Amino acid sequence: MRSIRIRDLILVTSVASAAALTAAPVSAQQPYDGLWNVTVVTKTGSCEPSQSSTVTVAEGKISAQGAAISGTVGSGGLVRVSINGAYANGQLSGNSGSGKWNGASAGVPCSGRWEASRQ
Repeated sequence: MRSIRIRDLILVTSVASAAALTAAPVSAQQPYDGLWNVTVVTKTGSCEPSQSSTVTVAEGKISAQGAAISGTVGSGGLVRVSINGAYANGQLSGNSGSGKWNGASAGVPCSGRWEASRQ
């Protein structure tokens, strides 16, 4: 009887250890996490011609200090962002990326391109 209990205890301990080793960490770093310099260029419309800023990607979520920005970067680099009624999408690869954006200024549509580089 005692050997069955010890064997059961070893089995339970082994299963618990394996589960702990295979569990994903709560805050796993994504490949594009970090600080990014972003330059936005207007191609059509009356929006500001060019603007640069720094954004942070943490756990795949995009944020910027003092800006109402929401967006994500997928593990494959796909970017989707919304900021003050403008929308952007594109692709990051390695330490750089680019894409398109569209929005409006005083109700007049604007659009253009953006480029990003990792700091």
